[in-house]
Amino acid sequence: MTGTALAFLQDARRRSDVCRSLDWIPKFTTPSGAAKPSSPDALLHYRRHHADRTDGANRMNGTDDGNGDGNDVRGGVMLRAFIEVDRATMGPERLATKLSSYARLRSYTPAPVTRQRQQPFPEPIQESRRRRYPLFPRLLFILDGTGPTGVEVRIHALRAAARDVAPAGFLRDVPVLTTPMTDLLRHGPTAPVWRPIQEPDHRTGWMHTRHP
Repeated sequence: MTGTALAFLQDARRRSDVCRSLDWIPKFTTPSGAAKPSSPDALLHYRRHHADRTDGANRMNGTDDGNGDGNDVRGGVMLRAFIEVDRATMGPERLATKLSSYARLRSYTPAPVTRQRQQPFPEPIQESRRRRYPLFPRLLFILDGTGPTGVEVRIHALRAAARDVAPAGFLRDVPVLTTPMTDLLRHGPTAPVWRPIQEPDHRTGWMHTRHP
């Protein structure tokens, strides 16, 4: 298991949240139709037991105020995140193209499978997927393998790419956050070390609301 995964698991244990080794799914490959598939380093499943003091909402009753990813459970809320660990092995512009790939994935509807006998009113495939994942997982970019200047260059590239996906409403509904690996390991994943790509001067936690 990677150091990034251990950071999330240990932080969850410290907070009395639920995130175990099987909740970190490495090399998760997503379908994307005609486009190249998105392959995040991991898909994270995380159950938060209680509200952070900064949330201003009581999560213990299982209700959703927009911070969760759609599956509320008694005593907490489910969160999901695609994890992208960038080790500076590709240029900033190529890194930024991943944002468009995730935007296409969010709007992707797989072609229905042809069957000899169809139900009179079959459920759309996209609706079936949305029932399982009502909201698209948030997207976390963790930047490693470069210094502070390189981190700023890569964040700038992601911010520039955000203009291309803004018309589709992707950034309105899906938090996209970034942080240097050094800050994540030093302070922990739930510390306010994450920078929204639309507002890189702002610092927040990765569980922040979808509508800041």
